[in-house]
Amino acid sequence: MKIFLHENEEYLSDKGAQSDGRRLRRKNRCLQDMEQKELSACGIMYLPGVGPKKAEALRQEADIVSYEDMLYYFPYRYVDRSRFYRISEMDGSMPYIQLKGRITHFETAGELRSKRLTARFTDGSGVIELVWFKGLKYVTDKYKVGQEYIVFGKPTAFGRSYSIVHPDMDSPEDVRQVAGGLTPFYNTTERMKQMFLHSRAIRNLQYTLLTELNWTLPETLPARLLAQPGMLSRSEAMRHIHFPESNALLSQAQLRLKFDELFYIQLNILLTARIRQQKLKGLVCTRVGEFFHTFYGQHLPFNLTDAQKRVVREIRADMGSGRQMNRLLQGDVGSGKTLVAFLAMLIALDNGYQACIMAPTEILAQQHYATIRELLHDMDIRITLLTGSTKKRVRDDILPAIAAGDIRIIIGTHALLEDTVVFASLGLAVIDEQHRFGVAQRSRLWVKNKTVPHVLIMTATPIPRTLAMTLYGDLDVSVIDELPPGRKPVKTVHRFDNKRAALFAFLRDEIRRGRQVYVVYPLIEESEKLDFKNLEEGCKTFREAFPEYCVCMVHGRMKPQEKEAAMQQFASGQAQILVATTVIEVGVNIPNASVMVIESAERFGLSQLHQLRGRVGRGAEQSYCILVSSYKLSDETRKRLEIMVSSNDGFKIAEADLRLRGHGDLEGTQQSGYGLFLKIASLAADGQILQYARSMAERILDEDPQLQSPENAILRHRLKTLFDRKMSWGLIS
Repeated sequence: MKIFLHENEEYLSDKGAQSDGRRLRRKNRCLQDMEQKELSACGIMYLPGVGPKKAEALRQEADIVSYEDMLYYFPYRYVDRSRFYRISEMDGSMPYIQLKGRITHFETAGELRSKRLTARFTDGSGVIELVWFKGLKYVTDKYKVGQEYIVFGKPTAFGRSYSIVHPDMDSPEDVRQVAGGLTPFYNTTERMKQMFLHSRAIRNLQYTLLTELNWTLPETLPARLLAQPGMLSRSEAMRHIHFPESNALLSQAQLRLKFDELFYIQLNILLTARIRQQKLKGLVCTRVGEFFHTFYGQHLPFNLTDAQKRVVREIRADMGSGRQMNRLLQGDVGSGKTLVAFLAMLIALDNGYQACIMAPTEILAQQHYATIRELLHDMDIRITLLTGSTKKRVRDDILPAIAAGDIRIIIGTHALLEDTVVFASLGLAVIDEQHRFGVAQRSRLWVKNKTVPHVLIMTATPIPRTLAMTLYGDLDVSVIDELPPGRKPVKTVHRFDNKRAALFAFLRDEIRRGRQVYVVYPLIEESEKLDFKNLEEGCKTFREAFPEYCVCMVHGRMKPQEKEAAMQQFASGQAQILVATTVIEVGVNIPNASVMVIESAERFGLSQLHQLRGRVGRGAEQSYCILVSSYKLSDETRKRLEIMVSSNDGFKIAEADLRLRGHGDLEGTQQSGYGLFLKIASLAADGQILQYARSMAERILDEDPQLQSPENAILRHRLKTLFDRKMSWGLIS
C-alpha cells in the first residue's frame, strides 16, 4: 500500500526536537516512510510529536510500534465537549466543565516539591482558579495573561469557589479539534504520563495521524460486506472512532471495527478447520467390537444418560468417518465425561489401536488411572500410568511395552510427550483440561504417529457459546448437560466470616453423620506469603476447633509424595477435614466429601467457585457449598456470590462470569494459536455481532472455499497479515 501526501503538507513540529535541522530530518524520514511502506511498517518514532524516547515508552507500555498500532489504540470512553458553559452555571455535580475565557494573572505558592502554580480565569460571569503542580515553567511560557483560551477539566468545589487541576487548555482556533463534540480519552500508564504521553497527548498524536498527514487507509472488507446496512468504510470508521461527530457515527464506527475484528477471527478459524478436514485423513475406526460390547453389556456401572448416549454416537460417527476427529467435550464436574471418553477408547482398541489420556496434574492422572482400572474389571486390556514421578525401573519396563503395542491404554501427564515415549499405533488421544497445555506441547503427540490420532478434548469448565465460538470455533463441540441419576444438586449458601460458631456447629453435625469436609483458601500469586500464612493459620484454627477429628493440609508447595499422602489420608477416610488451596480444583473424586467451605470467597472468580463446588455432590447424600466472605463487599462481588447461591448451571454461571468480568485475556487463547487480543470487540457484549460475523464468514467460504476469486483477494491479503504463522497451530486441536 502507498500512502499519498500533499506536496505542501504543513509539518506539525515535534516539541522534543532541539533544532530546526533535526526537525527537518525527522520530517523527511517520516514522509519517506509513509511514501514507501505500508502503514503497519511505518515506525511510530517518525510520527511528528513522538521521537525515540517516546517511541520506546509506547512500545513497552502500549505495544505501539507502528502508525497502524496507533490507529488501533482505541479510546476507552468519550466526553461530550460540544457545549460551552458559563462559570456562573457551575455546580458541584458536574464531572467535567468546558469554558472559554481569559487568564487575569498567575501566582506561585509553596517551595520545592510542594510548589504550585495558580491562575485566575474569568469569562465575565465569574472567576475560577486553575492549578498546576508540574511543568510550571512550561505553563507560564505557553499561556499568556489576557489571551483567550478554551479550558476543560474536572471542577473541584471549595465552599462557593471552584478550581480545576491541570486543565486542558487550547486556543479558540483549535475548537474543531478539541471541542467538536465527543472527545476521546485513552488509557495511559504512569510511565507514559512521565513521558508526557497522557490521554491528551495520545489524542493529539491521533489527530496528527488522521488529519495533518493526508494518507489513504486501505480497505479490508470486500464490496459485498461494505454494502450491508450501516457499514462504514474503514477510513470513515477509523476517523469516527477517534473523533466522532455524533453518537450515531460513533456507534456505526464501533460496529464496523468490531465486525472487522470478529469477522477475521472467525474466517481464520473456519478456513483452518476446513483445510484440516480436507488435508488430514483420520484413522478409520468403523468396528465396534468385543471390548466395547463386553464392557457395555457386562460392566457398565450405571445406565448412560441421554446426553452421554448422544455424545457417544457423535464420537462413533467421527471416528468412523475417515477424517480426523477433533471434538471438544464439555460437561460439568461429575457429569460422566470420563466414562464417555473410556467408551471412545474402547472403540479405538476394537480397531487395533492404542489410546491415551493426558491430564494436567499427577493427581488427576492418578484419578483417571484408578477410575479406568476399576471400569476394566477383569477385561484383557493392559493399562499403565506414566507421570514425571514414575521410577526409572518401571519406565524401563513399560516404554518397550508401549512401543510394541502390548500396553493398550496409557494414562499420563506431560511425561507422555517425552521423546522416549513411542506408541505402536496411537488411535485416540484424550486431553483433559486442554487450556492447561500449550499448543506446542499438544503438537508433540502428533509426531508420534504416521497418521494423526483422533483427538477428544475434555473440559469441566463451562464455556459460554460466544467464547467457545472464538476459542474452539474450529472444533466440533459435544455437551453433556445432564447429571447421572441419583445426584442431588449442591445446596449453596453465603455466610459472613463473623458467624464462625454456627458454621463449626454445622460442620460437626455433618462429620458426626460420617461425612467429610473440604476447606479451601485462596492462593493469589501477588500475595503468596500472606495467603500461605492464612492457610496455615486456618488449618491451625480448624485443628483447635475440631480436636477430636483428623485435619490434614494440601498446597502446591508440598512435595508430590507429601501431597499424595495427605490426599490419600483424606480419600481413605482417615482424615475428616482437608484444608487446601485450589490445588484440589481438579483432583481426587471422594463421594463421601459432602461439604465444601470456600474461605475468602470474594477473591475467587465465578468459574473457579463453580469448579470448587463440583468437588462435592459426588455421592447420593445431600451436599453443601458454603461461601464465606468478609462483610464489606463491592456490588460486583455481591452479585457474583448471589449468582452462585441461586444457580447450579455451569453454563449460566459462565455466561454471567463473562458479562461481569469481560473476556479478559481469554484464558488459553495464546495457547490456541490464534493470538486473540481483542482491541475493541467484547465477547461478553457483542455476541450478536460475533454470530453475524461467523455467518458471513461461513457464507463466503461456502461459495469460495479457497478464497480464490478476485473479489476475495482482499480477504486473503488481510488473513495473511493478521494470522501468518511459521507453523499452522490451528491444525492442532
